Amino acid sequence: MSFRIGADIGGTFTDLVLVSDDGQTFEVGKVLTTPDAPEDAVLAGVGEILQRSEKSPQEVLHVVHGTTLFTNALIERKGAKTALITTRGFRDAIEIAREHRYDMYDLRMERSPPLVPRHLRVELGERVLIDGTVRAPLDDEEVLALSRKLRQGGVEAVAVCLIHSYLHPQHERRVGKILREQLPEMAITLSSDLVPEIREYERTSTTLANVYIKKIAQRYLGSLRERLRSECGLGNSLFIMQSNGGVCEVETAQDYPIRVVESGPAAGAIAAAYYGKLLGLKDLLSFDMGGTTAKACVIADGEPLVAPEFELDRRYQFRKGSGVPIKVPVIEMIEIGTGGGSIASVDSMRRLRVGPRSAGAMPGPSCYRLGGTSPCVTDADLLLGYLDPDFFLGGKMKLDREAAKDAVSEKIGLPLNLTTVEAAWGIHQLANESMASAARIHAIERGKDVAKFPLFAFGGAGPVHAFGVARILRSPRVVYPLGAGVMSAIGLLTAPLAFDFVRSMPGTLRGLDWLAVHKLVAEMEQEGRAVLGRTIPVSDIRFRRFADMRYRKQGYEIRVAVPDGEIGGAQEAEIRRNFEDAYTRLYGHTMPGTDIDIVSWRLVATGPAPSFTLPKGDATQKGGAVVKSRRGIYVPEAKQFASVPVFDRYTLNPGEQFEGPAVFEERESTVVINGSARIHVDEWGNLLVSLATQD
Repeated sequence: MSFRIGADIGGTFTDLVLVSDDGQTFEVGKVLTTPDAPEDAVLAGVGEILQRSEKSPQEVLHVVHGTTLFTNALIERKGAKTALITTRGFRDAIEIAREHRYDMYDLRMERSPPLVPRHLRVELGERVLIDGTVRAPLDDEEVLALSRKLRQGGVEAVAVCLIHSYLHPQHERRVGKILREQLPEMAITLSSDLVPEIREYERTSTTLANVYIKKIAQRYLGSLRERLRSECGLGNSLFIMQSNGGVCEVETAQDYPIRVVESGPAAGAIAAAYYGKLLGLKDLLSFDMGGTTAKACVIADGEPLVAPEFELDRRYQFRKGSGVPIKVPVIEMIEIGTGGGSIASVDSMRRLRVGPRSAGAMPGPSCYRLGGTSPCVTDADLLLGYLDPDFFLGGKMKLDREAAKDAVSEKIGLPLNLTTVEAAWGIHQLANESMASAARIHAIERGKDVAKFPLFAFGGAGPVHAFGVARILRSPRVVYPLGAGVMSAIGLLTAPLAFDFVRSMPGTLRGLDWLAVHKLVAEMEQEGRAVLGRTIPVSDIRFRRFADMRYRKQGYEIRVAVPDGEIGGAQEAEIRRNFEDAYTRLYGHTMPGTDIDIVSWRLVATGPAPSFTLPKGDATQKGGAVVKSRRGIYVPEAKQFASVPVFDRYTLNPGEQFEGPAVFEERESTVVINGSARIHVDEWGNLLVSLATQD
């Protein structure tokens, strides 16, 4: 019997899960993240979970890993000293951006500064025109002179982004060859290798972000793989989750770390989709709340929505255009700066605020007793009775109720003239309102009615808050999976090997050169076989095609599925129908008689889904759920504390039913039902909670 391990590093905790192919072994673990050396937490967690399960390292087939390390490096600007080489006249394109004010009326509007200061943005005299023809050839001597200048300036990484290189990549490739010969220690990324698409600003931004964190990725992933082998005895493969929901080899992640910056959140969405198919719920709202942030993702027709780009380091949470654009495929989700460690405060207008600042793993909320003194969401949850101070992380970590009380009372209650309980409930409810509002916006922007979507709640803090969020959203049901506290780690083990490819070739649908399109798609398929074929048989690789399409003179495109089979003019009518269907779903109408443009072609190469089976409970087992105790929790309907049963979740049997309010505890998370509800245990141990009808 072989086993696999998923390891997901979050801002506060590192989650792990070990499973067997037959589903009989399902062991989970959670340890505090070690921000200064993230791999330390992974190694500690792997050692702990192997010891507890009594499995030997030789039985582990592979480890799949997700991390926010690279995201943090970009946000905190802790990457390499980076230079940009671009075409003469375009050095300021990265700073000019789109000349768009994301808030017209904010006179103090901020933008994320470029990753490269102006004095490190250097130019070449080459020039390629919009049709791919060369107006000014590349001068090798000019590149050699630049390489000497970069060495003298102490530059560690170089992004090469020349105008229209998506059509004519030869100049970039020649620059890359010369730089690698002259500066072998330098990290280099060519835009034509990473993101061969139109839109100079986004292409440059993405290339810069990739090379900015490339050395960090090479060091960290190389070190993690070596330490897993030498210290844990895991000599088998290490795979990394990508932002698109597929996994890749370590070498691919080291070359293209920008593709894995959203790996942890993506894993959670993949897990939600897996459970949705298992439960027959093709539409879900994935709700993941951890120690630092919360994420919401729409699962439609059994699949998480995928976007061709996203933004990092937004200066304003919901303002598109206020961050750094990253043009790589990513599972669409909205991230809210609200987690268990989010700090509550009172602003200058005596308004209660929750987040986005977080106490993180160190020092953490006040109740952790690790040096933190700020009132956090976890402190409020503890005071409301939602958490057991003696059973946090299964009792491995004791929480200090008095420290939480002092922090909430002193910094929230007294300034707002509230009792400690009122202040704690205000923190809890404001966190719920913030997350519900963000989830509603996310769904509406994608043409979805969030009130019709059941909530799939996970993360360390998600099951504590999901019932309140669902009531605000008027969701019909909440699903609480067993092992909710480590769900992203579970998602890592359900994802197939995958990689995305894209090529821009703008043209009108009815005037396309179909032979050129066929050649372009065939080239991407060949690349897909080369990348995935290093790990799996070529015969197991499957391809899905998409086109970025728009009506003529529109500024942005939508992704449209392209049918399988021989690509050519015979598919034109079907592609047109697919575009009109997708456009109608988004905007509610079409524009008959208007020409349709195809801007880029996309290909997703995937391997087979890994074998993953959840263990089932024994419906014939005698004896009912064990009531560990009764505890007073705050019930908002009654506006007071009420004594409710606290169940040991591991003793629940399939088919059992309960009524809320109630609390269900497991080692890594606590399910809090602080209102009227019907609760059913399914065959996999999931809690299916139907909310009472609301007026």
